[in-house]
Order: sequence, then structure tokens, then C-alpha cells
Amino acid sequence: MKQGAMSKKPGKPLATRIRECRLCAAQFAETKTAHEPRPVPWFDNAARLLIVGQAPGMRVHESGLPFDDRSGDRLRDWLGLTREQFYDQRKVAIVPMAFCFPGYSESGSDLPPPPRCAATWRADVMASLPEVRTTIVIGQYAQRWHLGKAAGKSGVTQTVRSWRDYAPRVFPMPHPSWRNNAVLRRNPWIAQELIPALQSRVSELLET
Repeated sequence: MKQGAMSKKPGKPLATRIRECRLCAAQFAETKTAHEPRPVPWFDNAARLLIVGQAPGMRVHESGLPFDDRSGDRLRDWLGLTREQFYDQRKVAIVPMAFCFPGYSESGSDLPPPPRCAATWRADVMASLPEVRTTIVIGQYAQRWHLGKAAGKSGVTQTVRSWRDYAPRVFPMPHPSWRNNAVLRRNPWIAQELIPALQSRVSELLET
């Protein structure tokens, strides 16, 4: 993907440059929340597990800690990781499709991640993670970027249903939001087959 000029500035560490990014300031100011950018990069070049979500929510925007919410609790349960393990950047990198909370729409839903973020930073971040052995892709935006447009068009549930085609290198997952409870109930194979396989892979990856 094409890199923005900001991502090429020398000197400061990549994560620092991301934290200082204000490319979307005008865009965020026009949202219902009228908030300022607060990028939340979370990665180290030693990480072996990469988690890719959509974008931080409001709570993460306020705390500066990725998945610092009920969705994060469920995700850690799915992975079989404690908070301490999950937030160890030497083991786990958390790189969403946009580093900032994008704001709410007029209806109160989270806005999609601004494409500008991935276009500016993603190639550099991926290049800085040479030790990653497994990537967890959560939701349509992450799956489309990492698995191709066909995955995005087939829908999240269908892409997740095909997880064996990608594992163990990549695990497509539904979003761990509690709003997805109905989806999880309708698809018991997620809990019965996918999550145990994911936990086994994560345990193998982080213990070696």
C-alpha cells in the first residue's frame, strides 16, 4: 500500500510518530463527538501474535489502552490470555485498521476506520513486525485488507466459517462485541471448534 509522507519522516520511532499523527483532526472535528485524534499504537518488533481489529472505541480513546472494554474481556477469553499476557507488547501486537477512535455517526454507531490511516501507516507497521507468526483478523475491514476483497464481499460470518483455509497463519474472527451475541448463538461451531483451535495456537505460539 502507498505510504503517506508522514510515515517516511526519519528520526523518531514509528510508534511515536503514529501517536503524534493528526491527519484526521478536521474529519474528527466534524463528527458527532467532535473529538481530537488520539492514536493508540501497541506493538513491538518481537511480537509473535498480531491482533487486527477495526478501530478503537470511545473507552479506548479515553484510556489509551487497546481493547480496554467488555469486547476486550471476551477477546482475552477467546485467546486464553490474561490481561498481563495480552498487554505484553513483546508477545502481542495490536494494530487496528485505524489507530484513532473515528467517532459516532448521527445514529450513534461507530464510524468506519478512515482509509487514510492504513494508507499512511500500515505498510511501515507490518514491516516492523518480522516475528509475527499468527495474525487474528477481526471484522470486515481487517479481513478485507489481510485476506483480500473476496473475503470482504463474502461477509464476516462466511469468512470466519472458512477459518481452516487460513489457519494457523491467520485466524479470521467475528468481533467480540456483546452486540454479536445473537451471531455467536446462531453459530455454535465458533465456540465448539474455532475458539479451541485458536487457543491451542496462541498457547503454542507464546510458550515457544
